[in-house]
Amino acid sequence: MRRPNDSEVEITHYKGSGPGGQNRNKRLTGVRIRHLPTGIVAEATERRSQAQNLAAAWERLEEKIARHFFRPKPRVATKKSRASQARRVEQKKVQSTRKRQRSKPNWED
Repeated sequence: MRRPNDSEVEITHYKGSGPGGQNRNKRLTGVRIRHLPTGIVAEATERRSQAQNLAAAWERLEEKIARHFFRPKPRVATKKSRASQARRVEQKKVQSTRKRQRSKPNWED
């Protein structure tokens, strides 16, 4: 997926909170990027640097946009061949024989 144009996004900076000390609590290090055509929002506040948070927010936005536009290929239903069905039934017979041979013989019958 390509990176959105600057005209398609709105970047907002805000104060973070939590661990990181005075730099993180007083400076506008938090970054929020909104993709205007889709309304998808990505944010990053975990680092003390605005530049690092901006890079992280861009990565998240690109991933979210890619997920948003992803369309899986339609599944084509197929039929099992007669030979494959026969092999499967034969294998099940072999397995059931093995399992029957594992049990203890019943001498009382």
